Amino acid sequence: MGKKTIRVSDFSGRVLQPDDEATRVVVLEHPDLVAGPVQLDATPAEVESIDDAALDVAIVEIHDSHGGGDPRRVVLTASEFDAMATDTPMAQLLRTADRVRPPKTRRAAEKIDYGSIEHAGRPHRGRVTEEEARLVRERLDEVNKRLADSGVRQIDPADPEHAARYGFPTPD
Repeated sequence: MGKKTIRVSDFSGRVLQPDDEATRVVVLEHPDLVAGPVQLDATPAEVESIDDAALDVAIVEIHDSHGGGDPRRVVLTASEFDAMATDTPMAQLLRTADRVRPPKTRRAAEKIDYGSIEHAGRPHRGRVTEEEARLVRERLDEVNKRLADSGVRQIDPADPEHAARYGFPTPD
């Protein structure tokens, strides 16, 4: 018995033919998004209007005493943000403002064991050990739930890259 993979547009439900081009849309932020970024498949025609509908926005973090000291992330139109600068034009302020450097990350003194169920399947640059691949194959639902809960991409056995990395059978 063989398997047949049928690709469909997540937007319209339209079946994509083998020679149809598919466009991958990664949703980074959305009010209904609960477990981190997700990807959707669409046809190029379905997403060609996205650029036209795009808004010019400013995304800012407000660091104050509200929210227990954690910064608040706010999205507003660029024109609303620009209007807040009343003395000097916002474009000039942004050119001359102090740069924010990302915080330095400390390397963990302890090496992460991706061959354990707590870390198996997490994205990493190193080689996937047979133990990690076995855990991912045998406990895929558990691994994907943990990855989703931590906002990390999930493993899709139908994805050729994931299939090769974790030893899933590839469709012929």
